[in-house]
Amino acid sequence: MTYLTRTAAAAGALLAAAGLLTAGPAQAASHDVLPANWLYLTVTKGDARSADTRGTLLLCDPPLGHAHAAEACADLSAAGGRIDRIPAAPVFCPMIFKPVTVHARGHWGSRSVDFRETYTSACVMRARTGAVFSLDD
Repeated sequence: MTYLTRTAAAAGALLAAAGLLTAGPAQAASHDVLPANWLYLTVTKGDARSADTRGTLLLCDPPLGHAHAAEACADLSAAGGRIDRIPAAPVFCPMIFKPVTVHARGHWGSRSVDFRETYTSACVMRARTGAVFSLDD
């Protein structure tokens, strides 16, 4: 089983545990059932064609599914759900070129989110996106 297949299975299990998936005939989803703030996040080491991708589902009402869910949700809330508006942390990152591509898609409040960016290193990514893409434990 590939990493992405395992990740998709884990995301499905998380949605099922949260009560968002049900067995039986398909029905239109009620807006009262779906969380208002959720993102599926991926981090790819190297360029976008790399097979080294990690992903997770972040739910923010309450914070679930992410190694640092509470911090990631707080960062997103402070920025109105706009990843590009998270204030950059004042950290020193070594000038080592080791690119990381991030992708977030989902919903925040009443709008769809589709954010993709490539950073020169994981250090720069963390400085610019806070805990949002910190998928490691």
